[in-house]
Amino acid sequence: MAIAHQVPAPPWTWLRQVHGGQVVTVGHPGEHAGAEADAAVTAVPGCALLVRTADCAPVVVRGDVAVGVAHAGWRGLMAGVVEAAVEALRCIDPGPLRAAIGPCISAARYEFAADDLDAVAARYGPAVRGRTDWGTPALDLRAGVRAALAGAGVGPVDEPVPWCTAQWAAELFSHRARGDAGRQATFAWLER
Repeated sequence: MAIAHQVPAPPWTWLRQVHGGQVVTVGHPGEHAGAEADAAVTAVPGCALLVRTADCAPVVVRGDVAVGVAHAGWRGLMAGVVEAAVEALRCIDPGPLRAAIGPCISAARYEFAADDLDAVAARYGPAVRGRTDWGTPALDLRAGVRAALAGAGVGPVDEPVPWCTAQWAAELFSHRARGDAGRQATFAWLER
């Protein structure tokens, strides 16, 4: 999956993200802009879909004729946003799908409550368990997203920029590490 730098002109489909599992299907540029959802899919060339993240994982899923984006933090992951985005994408593109995961917080910096970690591990397997740099239990969010994608039959999974948002202070925003108000934007679209 290529990373492009020339984003289509607005209107774009941006979402009012709520850490849930809701997905919108976009039929024309800008449709569902501001909708309460955490993922969007389209098969229409020129429809720019975007999610904003600071520590959550931006996920792009692509087939031969459709593309989707998802905002996957731990709550969205548990709400099934990755699987819901894949299911919505398969409704418009039944072929093989591949994915990419963008910058998000790493386990090294993501201290996590034991009860919540147990719940995520029960759903996505032991690979989601990590340790912080200071030795406390942590969530490996990337491992959770990879497990959700694999469980939904998506592969291969690219991680073109596997940076930790909490560690790359000069380049990336992190709400959890620094209280940053800014967000990264991840765009995906089909060429016309």
